[in-house]
Amino acid sequence: MIKALLEAVRRYLAHHADATGLAQTPIPGLTTIRSTTPSSLEYAISRPLACLVLQGKKQVTMGTQTLIFEAGDSLLITADVPIVSQVLQASVETPYMSLVMDLDPAVITELTMEMHAGPAAEGAAVRFQPTDTEVADAALRLMQLLDRPESVPVLHKQRVRELHYWLLAGRHGAAIRRLGYPDGHEQRIARAVTLLRAEFTRPLPVERLAAVAGMSHSSFYQHFRNVTSLSPLQFQKQLRLIEARRLMMAEGVSASSAAFAVGYESVSQFSREYRRMFSQPPARDAEAMKHRLQN
Repeated sequence: MIKALLEAVRRYLAHHADATGLAQTPIPGLTTIRSTTPSSLEYAISRPLACLVLQGKKQVTMGTQTLIFEAGDSLLITADVPIVSQVLQASVETPYMSLVMDLDPAVITELTMEMHAGPAAEGAAVRFQPTDTEVADAALRLMQLLDRPESVPVLHKQRVRELHYWLLAGRHGAAIRRLGYPDGHEQRIARAVTLLRAEFTRPLPVERLAAVAGMSHSSFYQHFRNVTSLSPLQFQKQLRLIEARRLMMAEGVSASSAAFAVGYESVSQFSREYRRMFSQPPARDAEAMKHRLQN
């Protein structure tokens, strides 16, 4: 089944991939990815998702936890968490390819109730497992809709639901279920994260974030760290730095312009924090990236 899914993803990428190897599909939350070379370190604050690796090898690090997964593995991320990833094995002849499905809390809530599932388990927000046959089959059925574009509006919701079901029925289903409890800590923190992602360039007092989450200041701070591994201020800072790096790399914006664009008032402070996160000053990092792309 993995081979059939790989071929379906390969066909879609051949016609739709952009210059970076990314192809968003018309099915909300479904993305295909291709890389023809091993990559440099990539920094992001990931959303909850399931990534099915179909070819090649990738490494993902969150804090002190490092996972290496390859064809036939599924990476599961069950919270908004900072990750550092790197494609380890890829070539023009045998590119790294994967299929990513954003996890939908509303679908998870509905399915959890229908499955009469037990209490959600605590545990790591990033984990992986061999891809279940049922998950690969559901993912293939979802990809096959793309060969018949007229079927997507009619059938995609039920096939997305089917994929979520098999993920919930798998070994890490209990961890995924935490996303589906409307009044659970993950959902409350997710509301604050949504605000942070939307307004990260502006000052956001913890009191406002706590109010959005429906928690006291102290409870919010504790649960935010438990879910995301960061304090709210650290989370916002990483959002700013990651966006500034994107502006510099993708749009050629200067370091000072990027700093002001993401909400910094001091370029020197931006440079210090940028270097702390990415291990080199902004201008040198941008130049190194340009050199890698040219070669």
